[in-house]
Amino acid sequence: MTTQRSDTTTTATAPSDPAATPVTPATTSATTPSAPSAAPSSEGRIGTGSRGTRILGIVTLAGIALAAYLALVTSPPDENMGDVVRILYIHVPIVSMAYVGCVLTTVASAVYLWKKSVWWDITAAASAEIAMVLTALTLVIGMIWGRPTWGVWWVWDARLTSTAMLLLLLLGYLAVRRLPAAAGTRSKRAAIVGLLLLPNVFIVNRSVTWWRSLHQGTTILNTLQPKIHDEMAFTLVFSMAVVALLFTWLLIHRWRLAWLEEQVMGHDLDQAILDRRAEAGFEPDHRPGYGSAPIARPTTPGVEAP
Repeated sequence: MTTQRSDTTTTATAPSDPAATPVTPATTSATTPSAPSAAPSSEGRIGTGSRGTRILGIVTLAGIALAAYLALVTSPPDENMGDVVRILYIHVPIVSMAYVGCVLTTVASAVYLWKKSVWWDITAAASAEIAMVLTALTLVIGMIWGRPTWGVWWVWDARLTSTAMLLLLLLGYLAVRRLPAAAGTRSKRAAIVGLLLLPNVFIVNRSVTWWRSLHQGTTILNTLQPKIHDEMAFTLVFSMAVVALLFTWLLIHRWRLAWLEEQVMGHDLDQAILDRRAEAGFEPDHRPGYGSAPIARPTTPGVEAP
């Protein structure tokens, strides 16, 4: 008996022995490897992930786990603060990356005002959103650290007050981006506000030097001095590197999402214009050479369109 197979059907020739049982032709079901239901298809799906971001995310997760182990297990307690010092292993990296986000927003805003590039406008917006979240976390974690250290949740200290003002400025920047206005006008106004972030960051950083403050002095530079334990310094620097990876991962995804939102808004605007033209008695003209957007032309009886 000879059997012939293909991807979709299975057929059999008649046997040479009449006494043999014939094999009837059979058709395979829809569960063949070529069927769409055999494996999930990503056709038509748009996401912000890529192979690079997935690798970066895995490395970041592993770094977070290792940083938590170093901060909670291997790092020794402080002579004065005891185990409360472990909060600083997350507080200092977060506030540092909040500074980076604010500086990046200021730089991107300045370049946007210079070149009017949508790329830089999206970069400023994405960075400002992440910086806002990190600044809010900075205040919350700082309050948790201050309660056992100072005995109160909040004081109108120079460092705390200037950080709160920085958070309000970031919220104002994001609010300006959502005001009803033309896209270019809205981006220009937001960029002007974004220029104010860098001076505010400088004020926050120098507040413990310029004014009397309950907040401790510079921590990052002190890690290079012998008065801090080697394991504590390594844990702090490693935690900052991990949070920097997390900031990069968030920035890439938020930037890509903002870019997709920009494309959708542009498409919706073009469609809205076409709908209004159709309501006014115009019909789209898809003749080549007139750009990607359809050109409307009048359909008044007796008037020949060009």
